[in-house]
Amino acid sequence: MSSERPALYETFDERFRTGRCMDGDDRLEVLYGGCRWAEGPVYLPAWRQVIWSDIPNDRLLRWDEETGAVGVFRRRAGNTNGNTLDREGRLISCEQGNRRVTRTEHDGTVTVLADSWQGKRLNSPNDAAVKSDGSIWFSDPDFGILSDYEGYRAQSEIGSNNVYRIDPDSGQVRLVADGLGAPNGLVFSADERRLFVSDTRAGCVRVFDVRDDGTLSDGEIFAEAAAREGARFDNLRFDDGGRLWVAAMDDGVHCYDPDGTLIGRLVVPETAANISWGGAKRNRLFIAARTGLYSVVMSVTGTHPTGPGPRP
Repeated sequence: MSSERPALYETFDERFRTGRCMDGDDRLEVLYGGCRWAEGPVYLPAWRQVIWSDIPNDRLLRWDEETGAVGVFRRRAGNTNGNTLDREGRLISCEQGNRRVTRTEHDGTVTVLADSWQGKRLNSPNDAAVKSDGSIWFSDPDFGILSDYEGYRAQSEIGSNNVYRIDPDSGQVRLVADGLGAPNGLVFSADERRLFVSDTRAGCVRVFDVRDDGTLSDGEIFAEAAAREGARFDNLRFDDGGRLWVAAMDDGVHCYDPDGTLIGRLVVPETAANISWGGAKRNRLFIAARTGLYSVVMSVTGTHPTGPGPRP
């Protein structure tokens, strides 16, 4: 029986090779391994730290890039799932246990951005994306209310799993996409004209055209998980070559060409739930996978999580 470590990269299409997607590290680095279910990594450039969620343990953890130290950023974190940054570098968190989306201010206080729609409590916000106009878009599946493991068991007041938009001026929460099985990760294309949403229960990534008034088209399927055994889609991120990287759970991390072709994947030893770009050059991919946080320095560069244009 061979004791050799499996290769990190698997190629399905020559574009994975010619796009130089395989020219970085040849192994994953284990940064931490003491979680129950890890999700939601986000890199904070100002602090050179990654904050991520350990949902069942109800805490946010942080890893320091300079020292490698890991500590608790927040306990009693509302069973936070996905995290991202807004245009001012503030932490946006989807607290699926508290059934709300929050912002951590620069002084450490927490502001509730959304906890209901049309007077009904949200299900369990999962992931968020910030557009360059300051609007915050988030998915709201029912994962956190199905049991007490990652939240609190409850009946859905809304009765469906949707995607919403928080207006940057009024704070109004508007439904932008419905009819989804379990919307999960979401990310804008570089020009912000399209929104990509993974639907874990339907086993696909859907892509929507973003209209000037902030509404979405009906959407179409971009990729399907059934093409690979063990794949289920969670969150997703773009690199600056227009390739979409998708946390595909038991099938590692998928890489899709802009035309929707699966061109390669990263082999991950645990169930890959969430990914995020970071590091000084944004070419370090952080992977939250079941019990741990992993990273790999790559030869491709990720796009910024808050869209194009200048930032404070």
